[in-house]
Amino acid sequence: MAWWNESASGPGDNSDVIRELDEIVLTCDLPDQRLTAGDIGTVVLVHGEGKGYEVEFMTLDGETIAVSTLRADQVRLVHHDEIAHARSIAS
Repeated sequence: MAWWNESASGPGDNSDVIRELDEIVLTCDLPDQRLTAGDIGTVVLVHGEGKGYEVEFMTLDGETIAVSTLRADQVRLVHHDEIAHARSIAS
């Protein structure tokens, strides 16, 4: 669940479940897509009940860098106590 919606969990809700429109953190480098571990993306589609995800990564001004198909072990949810860090994308 996204950090701004963390309080929305209810009884029986699994807060570790990644859903469409959740913000996630990439846990590995994907150099072919100019992405590095720690980059933040938005889940646009969930595959196989959470076995994989389509994730969109954008610049801070809204330009899409990549839409990537990722395994569950390549992403994690954003934690409420984290801060984003800006970086330039590789050319």
